[in-house]
Amino acid sequence: MQVTPVGSRRAAGAPPIERLVRPFREFVHLEAAGGVVLLAAAALALVWANSPWAWAYAALWHTPVTVGAGGAVLTQDLHHWINDGLMVLFFFVVGLEIKREVLVGELASPRRAALPAAAALGGMLLPALLFSLLNAGGPGAAGWGVPMATDIAFALGILALLGRRVPLALKVFLTALAVLDDLGAVLVIALFYTPDVVWPALAAAGLVLALLVAANRLGVRTPLVYGGLGVGLWLAVLASGVHATVAGVLLAMTIPASTRIDPAGFLARGRAYLADFASAGQDDGAGVDGRAGPRPGFITEGQQTAVQALEAACEHVQTPLHRLEHALHPWVAFAVMPLFALANAGVALPRDPLATVADPVTLGVLAGLVVGKPLGITAAALLATRTGLAVLPDGVTWRQVAGAAVLGGIGFTMSLFIAALAFADAALLDAAKLGILGASLVAGLGGWLLLRTAPAPAAPDPAAPPADGAVSPAAEPYPPPSLPAMRG
Repeated sequence: MQVTPVGSRRAAGAPPIERLVRPFREFVHLEAAGGVVLLAAAALALVWANSPWAWAYAALWHTPVTVGAGGAVLTQDLHHWINDGLMVLFFFVVGLEIKREVLVGELASPRRAALPAAAALGGMLLPALLFSLLNAGGPGAAGWGVPMATDIAFALGILALLGRRVPLALKVFLTALAVLDDLGAVLVIALFYTPDVVWPALAAAGLVLALLVAANRLGVRTPLVYGGLGVGLWLAVLASGVHATVAGVLLAMTIPASTRIDPAGFLARGRAYLADFASAGQDDGAGVDGRAGPRPGFITEGQQTAVQALEAACEHVQTPLHRLEHALHPWVAFAVMPLFALANAGVALPRDPLATVADPVTLGVLAGLVVGKPLGITAAALLATRTGLAVLPDGVTWRQVAGAAVLGGIGFTMSLFIAALAFADAALLDAAKLGILGASLVAGLGGWLLLRTAPAPAAPDPAAPPADGAVSPAAEPYPPPSLPAMRG
């Protein structure tokens, strides 16, 4: 007799819509899914911009869109709405991740943060220096910030494709490095790519930010309050001349990161509510046709009360920061970033590729991302360990660090974003985009090959005690949270 697996029986009894969307759900939960969608959007933009319908590509992003009513309206083309509007959500999630890492992640203690901090600093300074050396005094000199960033969506996606050949500690290192990399990019945008500042608007932004901080201190946890004030902060920053996406990071810093009940209190309440749920089902009395209990597919009023109380307890044990990060991640990874890539990665390929590579801007971006990033990250990490400021994580080799450093040269999202701010001239911007796309391809393939050919990490001994008080993988109750793959 053939026995049908339990999972198959459940799938067979599931509603049709659930069976239809299950493959999509499984894909979304893949660690590399965000990078795959981002890559597909970039490829589509590149093909579209070099097709006979290239005119439609350019016309689409210049379509004017008006938001508002009466005299309070804001009109921008679609490209600006994506870069200055939707990307605020991207930067907001980036800010949430930075705050989480600083509070409870790899950046929570100076010793744990030392290695990725040193690597991130080296990985920002050397690429900027190489670009500046190749473009000093030229029209592309303003683009020194373009090769400074790492696209974690692609980088972690490639690590995920390598599976168990990559130790968890290396993924944590690259994640923390990218978080600090993003923080550096945000500071560069705010400090060096803001042409003119409108001080009254900036003062208004400061006032709204103070209100957000006050709401946090008063214990306000309603997302609607922070959302409403966040829109006001975005409008004020937009009017101030500082790039509007900085408002997303500032807003994220004010989101509460504490729970209302502790884990022990949640466990006690949860057990009590589950007990109430069980007893409410048993005490319901006669159901349909004289049978005990509620009709199949329904729950009793007492059970519904217990479920609502349990939902409230679940909400109180989570922080608003974690809830927002979890809720916004799919929208950013599968909508905002692909739209950004579709709107910004389309560049007409040159008829003479060699001449384009020789362009100082393209060459500077290539040198910064392909050479500067890996050298800067590896050299700074090596210096930090040699001087005793940091230690190499257990189970991670220097070859694996070098492979992760090569992946750091994938600068896609944030590099494209900074390039759009740095270059008003279309020719310079196209040259920078070609450098970014070429460097990201070389860095992705190079990092994958380097890590693919590295010896696989040895399986940990479950009986061995964890070092330095760490939790062993076998004893860890939940898998470590993976950083959403959505930034550059």
